Amino acid sequence: DSELGEQAASELAARGTPTELTLGDVAEPDTAERAVKQALDTWGRIDILVNNAGIGGVNGNIWELEVEEMDRVYRTNLRGVFSFSHTVIPHMLERDYGRIVNIASIAGKEGNPRMVPYSATKAAVIGLTKSVGKELSGTGVRVNCVTPAVVQTRILDEFTPEQVAYMVERIPLGRTGEISEIAALVAWLASEECSFSTGAVFDISGGRATY
Repeated sequence: DSELGEQAASELAARGTPTELTLGDVAEPDTAERAVKQALDTWGRIDILVNNAGIGGVNGNIWELEVEEMDRVYRTNLRGVFSFSHTVIPHMLERDYGRIVNIASIAGKEGNPRMVPYSATKAAVIGLTKSVGKELSGTGVRVNCVTPAVVQTRILDEFTPEQVAYMVERIPLGRTGEISEIAALVAWLASEECSFSTGAVFDISGGRATY
């Protein structure tokens, strides 16, 4: 979404944060290659990768969905994570340092009804995180993921009110999460202080993950 991307870049620039914007489909290797080249040309290195792109997909039981819908959600939610990780990691290994944070979901751990493509692809992100974390365990690169419960973001527009209510009802704290709460955890996982965790899954679900 070029408009949202430009808005985010402007907000960061207004705070004094150097910013570069690369537009494209995260599922396409060309997008990752262009973004990485732009970052390296500008800053000379990549310390942090946050794989945050995700879509909810069409709501419905598995027998009501088309295979193409599964493919569509997979492209963004999983192939995008693979593509960017595949492209960025060699540059992190050159410096023996890096932090990768993947945004999964509590749905990937528990599975939400009528959300098979979303739940399945987020479960795959968790599996990818664990696998890559093990592959890089002898290096200075750390790979972790977070599994939020329902959070107040635009992705809620893709779900029915009944689905949102289903998700909130299962949160012991009785509310949705805030973007700032997720960002605080991601910031730590992306920092040097996160030195003894890799291939791990960090729940931030208002207590839902306790069940």
